[in-house]
Amino acid sequence: MKTKIHFVWTGMICLMISTGFLALFVPGNACAGSTKQELVFLTWSEYMDPDIIKEFEEKFKAKVKFIYFETEDKGKQLLAQTMGKGYDVVLAIGVNTLSYIRRNWLVPLNSDQIPNLKHIDPKWFSVNPKITAYGVPYLWGTLGIAYRKDFIKEKVTSWKQLFEPDEKLHGKILMINDARDAIGMALKYLGYSINSTNPEALAKAEALLLAQKPFVKKYGYLVLTEDSGLVTGDYLMAMLYNGDALALQEINSQISFSVPTEGTNIWMDYLMVMEASKKKELAMSFINFINEPENAARLALYVNFASPNMAAKKLLPQDHLDDPIIYPNKDVLDRSEFTNELPPRVQKKYNTIFSKILHGL
Repeated sequence: MKTKIHFVWTGMICLMISTGFLALFVPGNACAGSTKQELVFLTWSEYMDPDIIKEFEEKFKAKVKFIYFETEDKGKQLLAQTMGKGYDVVLAIGVNTLSYIRRNWLVPLNSDQIPNLKHIDPKWFSVNPKITAYGVPYLWGTLGIAYRKDFIKEKVTSWKQLFEPDEKLHGKILMINDARDAIGMALKYLGYSINSTNPEALAKAEALLLAQKPFVKKYGYLVLTEDSGLVTGDYLMAMLYNGDALALQEINSQISFSVPTEGTNIWMDYLMVMEASKKKELAMSFINFINEPENAARLALYVNFASPNMAAKKLLPQDHLDDPIIYPNKDVLDRSEFTNELPPRVQKKYNTIFSKILHGL
């Protein structure tokens, strides 16, 4: 999901001097003496305009505490550690949202408390109707290849250039540390769906990724600063989300981005309120505040991603709306797919394949 500098905040320890012992609290429990309501938000880092957060805090006399995850899988693990407790607002892609719904971790949205739901383009709710009652579309985008065009003279147009790289790219590649994205794009390159359950297709994707592994410098994610490996030249090619590529491009104009001709994954992030939250009303107000048209427009500009908020789009500058990296054309969308839930046995197979890629297990 996506403009990310990665730190995982796993918990909070409050010193209970009065009772003479240390008590471990899951995120969200405030220590004594707190004067403001605290809203705990689980999300990617650098995925929110800090000025919007400051305005929310001032208006609602609250404090937003961010807990960051490095990958969607890590976010899911954090929630699993507490069985969904300790967080008020959570951000996740659709496939994970469905998992949280099944576990009864989410509370249905209250349209009276989130009147700005009316601004969300209905087509994004129809992507997966099962999510409609629980998740508010936040931002959407694509996954592609970011690369240094000053070193790579030929135009990058295919996943082949990432999975079967030229010799000059050996040891200069970063692959995203996410099973569904890495395996899904390997499947896409091989002519299969990113949601394939076909054992033969998965075996071919595994073989492709294993053959690529010696040329990969790291499985992880890029920081979006001047120290980024793509900026410094430590990496010359990386699997990356579109808005993050634009953020790096602002630092180094030699960074380019391509959605391969085979197609890609179209992702949609959702905001949701946790059932275990004791600040549900404040959480609903937070989501509503984010979807004020002016705020949603500012947010889209800040993170370089596409907004599902129709009223916000009317406030965005034309160069943002016309940027094909942010708003890909119909041809790109027609060749691409959303990540769907897999049967448990197939998801286990994906996890096993990726564990073998990462750890040789």
